[in-house]
Amino acid sequence: MAKRPQLTGRAAILAIVVCAIAMSLAYPVRETISMRRDIAALEAEKARVEAEKQALIARDRQIRDPNWIKKTLKERLHYCGVGEKCFVVMEPEQGKQQTAVKQPAAAPPWYQTLWESVEAADRGNGRRAATGEKESVGE
Repeated sequence: MAKRPQLTGRAAILAIVVCAIAMSLAYPVRETISMRRDIAALEAEKARVEAEKQALIARDRQIRDPNWIKKTLKERLHYCGVGEKCFVVMEPEQGKQQTAVKQPAAAPPWYQTLWESVEAADRGNGRRAATGEKESVGE
């Protein structure tokens, strides 16, 4: 009996056809997976934007509420309505802290600083401006 070869012509053609089909399907499958990933990312972005939109709509409704406006004016700007008496109560500790802090000495006016620099230059004990040039000995 003659021994049959392990790889026949039909088997080789079948292997080539299977490889060709696999190669031709690889790119579309990769693109499909990539598009699905992009779609998932866009859906997540859409959900985030929709949540932000709902928060802004709620904020808009709150801002249009006259009671919220009055409450905010009273809290932030210490606004008093017509006929209302408003008081600002300061805690004693805050008043003590403010008086304990020393105020820095006020800077002298510009003209006083200018005149002092002219007098210092006249006496010759002022500083030279940095011009990048070296001072010569004969001057």
